[in-house]
Amino acid sequence: MNTSKTLDINCDLGESYGIYRTLSDEAVLPLITSANIACGFHAGDPATMRLTVVRALEHQVAIGAHPGLPDLQGFGRRRMDITPREAYDMVVYQIGALDAFVRASGGRMHHVKPHGALYNMAAEDMKLAEGIAEAIYQVQPELYLYGLAGSELIHAADRIGMRSVNEVFADRTYGADGKLTPRSQAGALIEESGQAIAQVLRMVKDGVVASTDGTLVPIKAETVCIHGDGANALAFAQEIRRVLESEGIELSAHTTG
Repeated sequence: MNTSKTLDINCDLGESYGIYRTLSDEAVLPLITSANIACGFHAGDPATMRLTVVRALEHQVAIGAHPGLPDLQGFGRRRMDITPREAYDMVVYQIGALDAFVRASGGRMHHVKPHGALYNMAAEDMKLAEGIAEAIYQVQPELYLYGLAGSELIHAADRIGMRSVNEVFADRTYGADGKLTPRSQAGALIEESGQAIAQVLRMVKDGVVASTDGTLVPIKAETVCIHGDGANALAFAQEIRRVLESEGIELSAHTTG
């Protein structure tokens, strides 16, 4: 067992808007180490952004912007044909919106993690990834970019010299190419908590993930995403934190050292 291993637990939060409310944000915050807060394009609204920032600061959780495509009806999960410049503009706009709330509350932003289709598109498209990375770097060069482990997002961050964090997923399956199984395909989601936790432990401790065809794929696990919008999100967050701590894995957001 590698008792010196450090892992960040991140969760997508602040995704209520208008009269639509998510249920578990406040309860999940004490269990995670970094929060990705929706910025109003795929979900979220000004009041929700402010409240989520305040709560994250109260729990000393690292705060990140969670910019997505402008698609409330599709929750940002439908792909759009956008240019790298459009991606740049969308990300700058959304970082600015969240950062204003963070600064007004006396905090500092820690990272940016693209959402949904924007995240998946940029994981595969070098130019799109570069547009997103440049947007973050030019707004606040000290911010971390959270991206799918080994993806074009990570490569783009590395090329321009910004901080990157390789992200893995507890509740998603992987293909032999190291990419997430598309949600439209059967078996994309892991619904049994024991299987999800076992997958995380293997990724963190052994540096591999079993793909849907049984291939062991090398993977770098620096932060693990747990989704806060599922029916069992709170119970799963509690269980995964308990197991990781019992395995001697230190839970902390990334910091410069």
